[in-house]
Amino acid sequence: MIEMAVTMTIVGLLIAAVLPSVSEWMRNTQVRSMAESLQNGLKKARTEALRRNRIVTFWMMAPSTAASLDSSCTLSSASGSWVVSTADPTGQCDVAPSPTVAPGIVETYGAGAGAAGISVAGLASDGTTAATSVGFNGYGQLVQTGTPLTRIDISHSLSGARNLRVTISTGGSIRMCDRDVAAGDPRAC
Repeated sequence: MIEMAVTMTIVGLLIAAVLPSVSEWMRNTQVRSMAESLQNGLKKARTEALRRNRIVTFWMMAPSTAASLDSSCTLSSASGSWVVSTADPTGQCDVAPSPTVAPGIVETYGAGAGAAGISVAGLASDGTTAATSVGFNGYGQLVQTGTPLTRIDISHSLSGARNLRVTISTGGSIRMCDRDVAAGDPRAC
């Protein structure tokens, strides 16, 4: 009986020691998943623009907590949900993907429960102006109309998680970087 009590105490202490790092790991995984989703959507828009040889746009859409987007969707610079299409999909996010039916949806993504506790900020090149979309032309380059999205900052509402950024260059390259890593590190922004 004493051996069992000692074993349970040791296991309890080990769990208590590991629990904070597991929580941090979970937050980092959520941030990384959201950043990868946004990066994949941007890459999909660029690839489709190259494939179709026409302008295809990546749109950030609300609501961010819906698992699938419907006709109530609106543009939002603070959402992890997105649509890749040839025209503005506001209010039409539930239209089936089609190259001929407006708004020419290629793919939609609803962030769903994965967006809980995640902060997303779509920004223009000045780093302060909110931006909701970026278009790519048939060469895979950014289309310079309006205020194009050039970076998306992703962070967690709780402390201890990494702060990631997805950047889009004028040439069309898309890169994910870590905002907390010092300059000179290949992971740095």
